[in-house]
Amino acid sequence: MMGLMVSEETGTTTSTPIRGSAESADPRSHPPRAWATRLVTVGIVLTALNLRPAITSFGALLEDVRDGLGMSGSVAGLLTSVPPLCFAVFGVMAPRLARRFGPGAVVCAGMVAITAGLAIRPYTGSAVGFLAASALALMGIAVSNVLMPVIVKRWFPDRVGSMTGLYSMALALGTSAAAAVTVPVTDALGGGWQSGLAVWAGLAAAAVLPWIGLVRAPGADARDGERTRAADPAPRESDGLRITRSRTAWALAVFFGLQATAAYITMGWMAQIFRDAGVSAGTAGLLLAVTMVMGVPLAFVIPRLATRMPHQGPIVVALGVCGLAGYAGLYLAPAGGAWAWALLLGVSNCAFPLALTMVGMRARTGAGVAQLSAFAQSTGYLISIPGPLLVGVLYQHSGGWGLPIALMAALMIPQIAVGVLAGRDRTVEDEAAPGRRA
Repeated sequence: MMGLMVSEETGTTTSTPIRGSAESADPRSHPPRAWATRLVTVGIVLTALNLRPAITSFGALLEDVRDGLGMSGSVAGLLTSVPPLCFAVFGVMAPRLARRFGPGAVVCAGMVAITAGLAIRPYTGSAVGFLAASALALMGIAVSNVLMPVIVKRWFPDRVGSMTGLYSMALALGTSAAAAVTVPVTDALGGGWQSGLAVWAGLAAAAVLPWIGLVRAPGADARDGERTRAADPAPRESDGLRITRSRTAWALAVFFGLQATAAYITMGWMAQIFRDAGVSAGTAGLLLAVTMVMGVPLAFVIPRLATRMPHQGPIVVALGVCGLAGYAGLYLAPAGGAWAWALLLGVSNCAFPLALTMVGMRARTGAGVAQLSAFAQSTGYLISIPGPLLVGVLYQHSGGWGLPIALMAALMIPQIAVGVLAGRDRTVEDEAAPGRRA
């Protein structure tokens, strides 16, 4: 049962029913059906697998796409910076859409948007059309990014850590798989970059199916805001929640932004750092793959560990220390200890699943999680936009990697500080509810 139960992971009792869940009126008399829980689990995994291939598959074929569409270098650069911007802009719409239609319906629509965008963009025949179709797919990713913690909180309030870990692990797997297999798949399909990109629409289409089943099932998902509020009066403390008044929300947003900055810098520049140090192109790519693959097992372990701790600050510090050690190694001996630095930075980049877990832990209700998730992710992705560009500018003007690596290490210090603040055992409802002071 989802409502009144003792958590397996935190040892606390969840007494507030989650808005719009199957048992919102009385969790004891209307438990969710087993088939619905299984369908949600399948939907979460398939959705997570689809939240990054639109980006990493394009990166793998960037040169082919540029040649095929006659893109200038500036347009190609714009495309690489569009994802975090779209995540920030479109992510803020997710809570309002979820209140109106239900989070399951919105995620279903998001998967449809990803499917359409990925299927259309290779065949638009122009850079503008490719950009527009990419934006459609990224819009679906943005709303799903925000609502995944809400879905987990609603359906699995007693297993936030394990389900967030499962979701994060699937996301990491989708990210690394798209980067690794897009080129071989393209070659197997005849070498046309259009088919190599379009094939990922099939995976997105598969993710639509479980959500359709949930949306069509009576009572499985909230479809109307007024009906939801009537059935679930308890979470009214989240109505009118002034999220910007919460210090915890701001700390979590900045932490999310700084960890995303580190991740985008790593994905965009780490292979080049190794190549400039004398590492072969093939080995540099393998080192980057190792860094990304580290997120698969650790993304499952870290959320489970985090939910067992009243304060997640120690995990934040441990991940930050790994990042500082990795950057120090890149500065002092980039080629000599390349595998060690790749492993350390792979561990450090697992701040992402930790941030998602804290989103689910820092709010008591589904509505609070939705607002916090939208605020933290949208603000965080905005913060992350300048980082990779600034690294490129410093590299170009300094002629080496000393200054860029110093910047990466310097950003890790505030990331640790705000992460410790975000990890404190408190909720945004305590700080930002109407009539309360942060």
